[in-house]
Amino acid sequence: MEILAFGVTADEEPLLERAFEGLHEVRCLDVFLSEDTAPIAAGYEVVSSSVNADLGGRVLRILAAGGTKMIAQRSTGFNNIDLDEARRLGMSVSRVSYYSPYSVAEFAWTLAMAVNRRIVRASNRTRDFDFRLNGLMGRDMHGRTVGVLGTGKIGEAFTRIAHGFGMRLLGWDVVQNAACLELGMKYVEKEELLASSDLVSLHVPLLESTHHIIDAAALGLMRDDAILVNSSRGGLVDTDALVTELRAGRFTGVGLDVYEAEAGVFFTDKSLEAVVDDTLARLVTFPNVVVTSHQAYYTGDAVGQIIDATVANVTDYLAGRRSENTLVPS
Repeated sequence: MEILAFGVTADEEPLLERAFEGLHEVRCLDVFLSEDTAPIAAGYEVVSSSVNADLGGRVLRILAAGGTKMIAQRSTGFNNIDLDEARRLGMSVSRVSYYSPYSVAEFAWTLAMAVNRRIVRASNRTRDFDFRLNGLMGRDMHGRTVGVLGTGKIGEAFTRIAHGFGMRLLGWDVVQNAACLELGMKYVEKEELLASSDLVSLHVPLLESTHHIIDAAALGLMRDDAILVNSSRGGLVDTDALVTELRAGRFTGVGLDVYEAEAGVFFTDKSLEAVVDDTLARLVTFPNVVVTSHQAYYTGDAVGQIIDATVANVTDYLAGRRSENTLVPS
């Protein structure tokens, strides 16, 4: 059987081909799955999608009409998939429920330290042989307070790094993590966490209840010199409200690996096109903001685990089995 994989990067393609070798053929495309590209999948029983794929009802109906019966999403998040429509169409859907939490946690800390120590600004200066230190002063993380919104596997990994820095640990989640408690984390209400933290990092999934969990009111509670990092999902932050606060001169730094309107922008080259997203255009102009293109997960370790899980998901589908990765059974 030949599998069609959408949204495959150049780094990912040989890993996918090697993982499926001897099992199935895999055709890799660098375009993302959308209403415009879905017709390409006609005749493919199994389609693999990336995190920024559009798998709404219209796309699912196009895929089903072309003979697709199984979707193997290569990500943990699945808010981009209309699961009810998939059930109605009789399509099986799987995801990757687990991969290296260290990839995202370590990258979140990379963003935090990049804005704290003004790494991007310093690098740009030295490229121009400007070696002055004016405007580059950061601060020690040791002894300061970190607030972790979401203390699952990634939040726990982030917390362990914070503990290594010698920080005071505050957490917020619907369920307390015993490992984080052992590290000395104190669980508090979200409002107290935001008001008390020098650094706030987001590690919650994007749900109806967490959409814009960092809105104007939440931003207003944060310290003027706080650092905000989001390496989870763009929809957690009300970006327009964030821009308003940044324009008022608030926050030491903001590190964003995700953006709520990233679909169709991130993972693509827009360098020769006019910028049509005014909010994003404004966001990247602030000197205390670092925006990266949803790359926190992008390590060889994590991508390898994602691909291995995808192979297992396809194998389970063909065998009529379910697993913890199954969102909609066949």
